[in-house]
Amino acid sequence: MAHFVSLPPLIWPWFILIAGMVSAASGRRQLSLILLLVFGVVALAMGLVTPLAVGVVIVGLIGAAGLHNLSGVPATVGHIALTLWCLALGAHLIPGFHNLLVLDQVHAGPASSAFSMYLNLDKPMVLLAVLLAWPGMIDSATPIRKTPLIVGLAALPALLVLGLATEAIRPEIGLPPWWLIFALSNLFLTCLTEEAFFRGYLQSIIASKLGTALGIALASLLFGLAHFAGGPALVAYAAILGAACGLGYYATGRLWVPVLMHFGFNALHLALFTYPSPA
Repeated sequence: MAHFVSLPPLIWPWFILIAGMVSAASGRRQLSLILLLVFGVVALAMGLVTPLAVGVVIVGLIGAAGLHNLSGVPATVGHIALTLWCLALGAHLIPGFHNLLVLDQVHAGPASSAFSMYLNLDKPMVLLAVLLAWPGMIDSATPIRKTPLIVGLAALPALLVLGLATEAIRPEIGLPPWWLIFALSNLFLTCLTEEAFFRGYLQSIIASKLGTALGIALASLLFGLAHFAGGPALVAYAAILGAACGLGYYATGRLWVPVLMHFGFNALHLALFTYPSPA
């Protein structure tokens, strides 16, 4: 907690960003636009983003909003372009975003690997774009399908057990001093953004063309591949996590369900397990 208390003078613009993201994901479009406009002005004035970065975001958001007016091949090309734009932002390939390093080579516990974390400015823009391109992701609530929801929820502890069995993770109980800033960043800047993109957008659009099963499978595979930098094992684990969250989204039609499943899995991992440090 003491670590978090020292951060507000540095991170207060991110609270505006997060408020805008939550407003957007809750369907309060006008409020979200106001908050995000305020955030953009603040970020530009503080040098957190450059005019180039702002321009890239504006072009992407306008393009995403315009997808509603396209059909056929132009729509397909537009969605492919938006997907590549989102992946580039998520991979921090677009210059001009000065993400803030808040955790630098810290350890969750004595046996854990070193961990660094940035408060991202580029990746959250993905949430805003896919909500413009596919607003139905927050309006698709359905009567709960119990079986896929139970299977999805059961897969989360099963994945932790698999990680233990393969020694990819090891038990280490306890929360590090920086857990609160990790939770804030992970819930909103990571889980909300990733679930909106992979489940709310990709899974939905693939399912609308190829069926639910392929929608869940392909979005989960792409989610796994997005973690390729961590090696083949992490790709496989991420794909399984993606499938679990995909089932949660399919079972309820509510975006916050996979978001909380994803975040709950990460929170349990932080509190009870660790990636072992290299020998």
